[in-house]
Amino acid sequence: MRQVVIYLKQTASELIYQTSFTMERTRHEFDVIRLWEQPASLFLQYPGLIPFAVLGQSADAEETLRQAAQMVDQIADAATKANLMAASGILAGLKLEQEVIYRLLRRDIMQESTVYRSILAEGKAETQREIAMNLLQAGIAVNIIVSTTGLSIEEVQQIQQQINESTQSSN
Repeated sequence: MRQVVIYLKQTASELIYQTSFTMERTRHEFDVIRLWEQPASLFLQYPGLIPFAVLGQSADAEETLRQAAQMVDQIADAATKANLMAASGILAGLKLEQEVIYRLLRRDIMQESTVYRSILAEGKAETQREIAMNLLQAGIAVNIIVSTTGLSIEEVQQIQQQINESTQSSN
């Protein structure tokens, strides 16, 4: 078995040069890949590696992201295209500003990715729980909160229980 540690973002830490880890009677040796030392062109050769291209070594990270976006845009399979576009955007966020990323990557395609949809669903669920909590604290009936937020009765009752427990522990 070959172990590899991949560093995505450049750092001043000396750990990026460490190739082994020892603890008590266990020793692990591993290879280290520092993406910023790898030529960006290497990642652009393989569809699955395209999202890493912007983190690779290049004269202009913005131009590299533009090339990556063009390559992803040529992929025929819609799901693969969406997932690669979203992954490219997420990883580009380690190196580029959001405005640059959204200017270069097609948001409509990113929004079709499973990652984007998952993040969106989590945000919606969190908002629903916050609204339910506020309504419960305002004394609104559980059945009204259920119909307003779309949460189940069990979820609203669980939030109500959490509020009660936090109120009791603060007294």
